[in-house]
Amino acid sequence: MNLLIYLVRTIFNLYSWLIIIRALISWIAPNIFDPNWRRLLRLIYDLTEPVLRPIRRYLPENSWGIDFSPLVAILLLSILRGFIVQLLLAISLDLRI
Repeated sequence: MNLLIYLVRTIFNLYSWLIIIRALISWIAPNIFDPNWRRLLRLIYDLTEPVLRPIRRYLPENSWGIDFSPLVAILLLSILRGFIVQLLLAISLDLRI
């Protein structure tokens, strides 16, 4: 069970870092003409957009042009990770009895 908890934590942490990387990339101008960069950017966007798009629908538009969906996504992922880890810990304690 410890391995499963470790895997859940690692997956959530990696996905959170992927969202952070996407946010940082949006602040710089990467070389999109380089095919390697373009593939990497496409991969990052394809992996993170399914989580960020629904959050954007519920966030109000702001006049500054700042996208707060990565911040909200990381917060929600952190809460979900904690819930799942606590659930797995409770299940593992029940299985030991």
